Amino acid sequence: MSNHKGVMICGELAESALASITSELLGAGRKLADALGEELSAVIIGGKVSQFGDEIIKQGADKVYVIEGALFENYVNEPYVAAMEKLCKQAMPAVVLMGQTSAGRDLAPSLAFRLNTGLTTDCLELSIDPETKNMLQTKPVYGGNALSVYATESRPQIATVRPKCMSPLEPDASRKGEVVSFDPGLDPSVPRVKFVQKVKEEVEGIKLEDAEVVVCGGRGLGGPENFAALQELAKLLNGAVGATRPPCDSGWLPATSQVGLTGKLVTPTLYIGIALSGASQHLAGCSGSKNMVAINKDPDANIFKVCQYGIVGDFKKVLPPFIAKVKELVAK
Repeated sequence: MSNHKGVMICGELAESALASITSELLGAGRKLADALGEELSAVIIGGKVSQFGDEIIKQGADKVYVIEGALFENYVNEPYVAAMEKLCKQAMPAVVLMGQTSAGRDLAPSLAFRLNTGLTTDCLELSIDPETKNMLQTKPVYGGNALSVYATESRPQIATVRPKCMSPLEPDASRKGEVVSFDPGLDPSVPRVKFVQKVKEEVEGIKLEDAEVVVCGGRGLGGPENFAALQELAKLLNGAVGATRPPCDSGWLPATSQVGLTGKLVTPTLYIGIALSGASQHLAGCSGSKNMVAINKDPDANIFKVCQYGIVGDFKKVLPPFIAKVKELVAK
C-alpha cells in the first residue's frame, strides 16, 4: 500500500474541448493531493489530445499523461480500461477519480475489478482522513434520502464524482508541470466491441444536465398541456424543463427530460419541483441541487422534507402569480 502515491484524475472531452467535469475533478484532486502532500496527475485519452496538456496543468495538475491514437478516437470500454490498467500499474496512484458520467460509470468498475480494489460511485464530497490517509467518500444512499461516508483500505482508492459537485480552480498561467506521452502498447485487434455511430441529441436551449435552473413537473400536472407554464417559467429564468418518470412514460415530455435514478442527474443552483411527490427514485437525480423549491397541494408530500422552500397549494393557482412576479423581477 505504501508504494501507492499521489492522486490521479481521468479527464474527459466534450465537443473537442475539455469537459467541465475535467475541471471539477482537477479541483477536487488538487484538494486531496495537497492534503496528502503528494502529486496530482491527470490522464487524457482520445484520438489526438496532446494539445490539452498545458491547459490541464494550468488548472491544477502537476503531471499530465497523454494517451492518444486511432484506437481511442471514441470511447470504447476495452481499450480504455486496458490503457488505464497499464498506466495505474506503472504510476501507482493512491487515488483515482473519474466523473459520474456515462463514460466514467462504465470505465470505473471495470478498472476497479482489474486492479482488485474498491470503488465508490456518485460521490458528492471527498476528503482525506488525517490519521489513516484514507480518502473519505461521501455519497447519497436510500434514493438520496441519506448520506453515507465510505473509506477503502485497498489501493488505489477509486471514486466517481457527481458533476457540478466539486469546484474547479481558477486557471493559473504561471503553473508549470510535465506532459508525458504514454503508450499502453495495445493490439488494435484486441477490442471485441466496435464503435459504430455517434448520434447527437438535438436539444433546444440549455441542456437539462447543464442548466443552472431546472423546473421539473410531475404526474400531478395532469397532462402535457400544463407543461407550457413550466416552459414559460424556465425561459424566464434561463433554465430547462425536466419531469419525473410518469410524465415521460405517458409521452407528455420526451424520455430525455426525465430526472431521477433511471433518468438524468441534475445539480442546478435552483430546482423548482411542481406537482411532484418527491419519490426516492426522483430525488436520487436532483438531491445535489443547491436550492430546492416545491409546489404541491399535498402538505405531506415527501418533497417538502428535502426542499428549502415549499408552497402548499394547487399549481394552477400558485404558478400564475409566481410567474408574474418573476417577470416583474426580471424586467427590473
